[in-house]
Amino acid sequence: MAKEGKYTIQKVTYIKQWTDHLFSFKITRDESFKFIPGQFARLGVKKEDETIVWRPYSIVSADYDEELEFYSIVVPDGEFTQRLKNIKINDDIYIDKTNYGLLTTDRFENGKDLWFLSTGTGLAPFISIMYDFSVWEQYDKVILVHCTRLSEELTYQETINEFFTHEYYGELVKDKLKYVKITTREKNEADLYGRITDLIVNKELEDFVGIPFTVENSRVMICGNPQMVDDTRRLLAERGLTISRRGNPGNMAVENYW
Repeated sequence: MAKEGKYTIQKVTYIKQWTDHLFSFKITRDESFKFIPGQFARLGVKKEDETIVWRPYSIVSADYDEELEFYSIVVPDGEFTQRLKNIKINDDIYIDKTNYGLLTTDRFENGKDLWFLSTGTGLAPFISIMYDFSVWEQYDKVILVHCTRLSEELTYQETINEFFTHEYYGELVKDKLKYVKITTREKNEADLYGRITDLIVNKELEDFVGIPFTVENSRVMICGNPQMVDDTRRLLAERGLTISRRGNPGNMAVENYW
């Protein structure tokens, strides 16, 4: 694929429309592009004046996949997504050669329970991390929480459920993965109803999965709506959990690039 300095030009290979405002797409992957599961890439689309507008996108794919998959919401009047929503197979997508982000499991030490708390498209990096076999070897339980407004927005359910019977992961996953679907505006097809923060405050989330948040055992990754990220981090900090930093491992890792 063509290369221009700090980025490469890739081709769209797959598009899936989930709802009128949610879609996934795949692009070709340059063999030189490397990433750690949980990280994000900077994608670019060309404007009418030939300049490129860039936005960060978490990677859904496994780090060994030949293509890169991304999950997007259409932002009303958004300079990037209003163009991206009209992409077609074989269209060009620009991708920065550098990988970004600190939402990676290597930020943690020890721990028994790995929590993924996500809203909306914040689900993306956690699917990528789940493809990392070492995660299933390291943790006793992996709790994937996906919160959306409506049940139709609870995307990637088939992909997530396939982990339970995966040819390589299945035996480990079936006794370790707890998948929790939450909606905030309707009660159809979800396991719980309400905001993640409210379900933490009243401990309904912990009661549902049968696993408490503790300083000793819990390692929590948070991605999604900025307000949810900030509020969840604060609530868990009140219970003694700390942000994991370089040289000072803690209990929480967050991603907020809105």
